[in-house]
Amino acid sequence: MKTRSVTLRLATVADAGEIAMMSRDLIEHGLGWSWTRGRVVRSIKDLDTNAIVACNGKDVVSFALAHFGDVHAHLNLLAVRPAYQRRGIGRVMLRWLEESARVAGITAMHLEVRVNNLGARRFYRSWGFQEMSILPRYYGGVESAVWMARDLRIIARSPSA
Repeated sequence: MKTRSVTLRLATVADAGEIAMMSRDLIEHGLGWSWTRGRVVRSIKDLDTNAIVACNGKDVVSFALAHFGDVHAHLNLLAVRPAYQRRGIGRVMLRWLEESARVAGITAMHLEVRVNNLGARRFYRSWGFQEMSILPRYYGGVESAVWMARDLRIIARSPSA
C-alpha cells in the first residue's frame, strides 16, 4: 500500500532495531526504555501480533504493533517520524490494522496514550476511540495514561486528510 512516496509492509526482524529506537525516541522519551530490540523481535515473531512499517525507500518512517486476542486487539505502539507526520501515514496504518482485526473476528481495539499527549488523543478520538478511564502513574510510575477503546463493529468515518 502506498501513501504518496511511502510504502506500507509487514515488519521483519531486520526492522526491529529501527522500531525500538523510534519507540525510545518518539514514544518512550522520559519514561525509560521498555520496547528494546529484543522485545520488538519477540512481538514481530509472535503470531498474534501484527507489526507493520511505513517506508520511504529503505527508510522506516513509521511503525505500529498490535496484539490480536480472541475478540480484542491492543494497539501497543504507533509512531510516525516528525518529518512525516500529518501526511496520513498514521491513518493508513490504523485503517490497515483495524481491517485486519475485523477479518480476524475481533470486535474491539484498545490502547493507552499519555494523558498529556493531546494530539494523539485527538487523533484516536477522530477514529471513534472513546476515552474510557485514566490510569494513574501507568507509565513506570511516572506518568498517567488514558485508556481508549473502540468498537470495531461500528465503522467510523475516516478523518479527513
